[in-house]
Amino acid sequence: MAKPKQSARNIGIEVVPPKDTCTDDTCPFHGTLSVRGKVLEGKVVSSKAQKTIVVENENLQFIPKYERYERRKSRISAHKPECISVKAGDKVKIAECRPLSKTKKFVVIEVTESSE
Repeated sequence: MAKPKQSARNIGIEVVPPKDTCTDDTCPFHGTLSVRGKVLEGKVVSSKAQKTIVVENENLQFIPKYERYERRKSRISAHKPECISVKAGDKVKIAECRPLSKTKKFVVIEVTESSE
């Protein structure tokens, strides 16, 4: 017997919910994972691991001695739910959640720009 199609639940952040459904328990839209804290945007560098992507976040840091800015990058591992399709080069929005593994403390909530 097939499960009835679930509608995506409200996660408290204004994002477009995914059209697909999933049975992933660690999905903020169809599972029980709650999101709180930081919401970051970045570019997907790698999507080779299963259910994991690496997002590169770029920011500017002011150096007072030289009165200039320098560009800095940080790489963040994030959980990719089954209902969201992402590949390298896409721009995504990730939100902080409870620790899912040693390195994963963020989850993908929206693909803002596709690299197609």
